[in-house]
Amino acid sequence: MTEPLVTLENLTVAFDDRPAVDHVNLNVHRGDIITIIGPNGAGKTTLIKAILGIQKATAGKVHLDRQMVIGYVPQHLVLESTLPLNVERFMALSGRSSEECKAALARTGVQHLLKASVHHLSGGERQRLLLARALARKPDLLVLDEPAQGVDINGQASLYELIRQLRDELNCGVLMISHDLHLVMAATDKVICLNQHVCCSGYPADISHDPAFIETFGHQVAESVAVYHHHHNHRHDLHGDVVRSQQPRPTEGHEECSGHAHH
Repeated sequence: MTEPLVTLENLTVAFDDRPAVDHVNLNVHRGDIITIIGPNGAGKTTLIKAILGIQKATAGKVHLDRQMVIGYVPQHLVLESTLPLNVERFMALSGRSSEECKAALARTGVQHLLKASVHHLSGGERQRLLLARALARKPDLLVLDEPAQGVDINGQASLYELIRQLRDELNCGVLMISHDLHLVMAATDKVICLNQHVCCSGYPADISHDPAFIETFGHQVAESVAVYHHHHNHRHDLHGDVVRSQQPRPTEGHEECSGHAHH
């Protein structure tokens, strides 16, 4: 296996001597999609900020591949409401060429919004714009903090599928935070349940049975997540609608994605 893009060794971040993140160990490799879940106040965003260098670690180590390019999608985009800013100008702030920006917007399905005001975008459009800005950097690692924030349920399904496709196209690693337990269980390779420390981690199909997961989220959530995780032979378009192909790609026959719960 290649060297990891990110390695955390006993990472601890404390505020006023109270640990927000406590002795976390983690490796992220190319091709990984790792999702961090956990209750509010569990330290998820603090962990991400420590990896990005925004938050200094109190103890432990953060090792990053020195040549790695990171594309970051924050949880919220805060802009001055009186600042006139359209999508084209916003993308230009990334420092990438016009061609790179337009290609990234096209890949995330929002190229038609080039002249639209950033302030008037829907939740789904705004998240795809932020993803395009990260994508324009041609990242080795995508770091996504609640990428489906403000996106409706169908949009969430297609957004998570897009993230998987980008992982394959870029051969990058993906590390994301999500509260959308049902959808994320079908969109990720590995789940890490964080509550200051790592309560449990593993494959999505298995983690809902872990006693630590059940203790954190409750039996009802654990049972519903276990039911929701399934295999099927369809994919979603940009609007979240099912697209069926008469001759599906070989990998599509057992593709995991989010749809309707199967009992």
